[in-house]
Amino acid sequence: MSEWAPKRFYKDVTVEREGDQFSVRLDGRPVRTPGKRLLAMPHEAMAWNIAEEWRAQEDLIDPRTMPWTRSVNSAIDKVASQRDEIIEHLTSYAGTDLLCYRAHGPAELVARQSQDWDPLLDWVTQRYNVKLNVTSGVIPVVQRVETLERLHGTMRPMSDFELTGFYELVTLSGSFTIALASVEGVQPADVLWKISRIDETWQSEQWGVDEEAEEASNLKRDAFLHAFKFFQTAQQ
Repeated sequence: MSEWAPKRFYKDVTVEREGDQFSVRLDGRPVRTPGKRLLAMPHEAMAWNIAEEWRAQEDLIDPRTMPWTRSVNSAIDKVASQRDEIIEHLTSYAGTDLLCYRAHGPAELVARQSQDWDPLLDWVTQRYNVKLNVTSGVIPVVQRVETLERLHGTMRPMSDFELTGFYELVTLSGSFTIALASVEGVQPADVLWKISRIDETWQSEQWGVDEEAEEASNLKRDAFLHAFKFFQTAQQ
């Protein structure tokens, strides 16, 4: 914990309802985002998760242990005012989807990628009537404009809170397809995370586990699973 971490300054944490919004209060005072906006949301379960994070803080407040608070801050301060830019950014991930870039070899790695990645590409083809082009190696493959436009459209109906979770699912996995498969329940989120890590798993099997890299991967996995839970809660 860094020395500048703020001390806990409150005793009671409550959730208050005002109309169709829920806010978290510390000793009766509403929590605000870093942008000074009221931290309020239309999802009661989300508000209670945030309240639990604030209750769990001890002498010092550690933002690293408060993923629900961070996600709602992002939804209110960033996503709400930058929706178009965020959607365009995520569409670019669809254009360079992890599942479209295959290894030249060895044969076992190629087979693993095909076994786990092909069914997801088949699913997105059937579900959205799109065809993502696949290549081997790092040579860029161009996706059809119509494909990207259709996948772009999947994000338009999402609320700011849903889009916040979806953003993390895409950027952490490197795959728009995996993110879509997560939120549509094609496979469990933890299974899809493992599918996104086929290349890294292969490398660790060949050369051994790098403890620092493993720790970073575990943090990303936890963030991915949180993003999935956040998206689910935003749908309620």
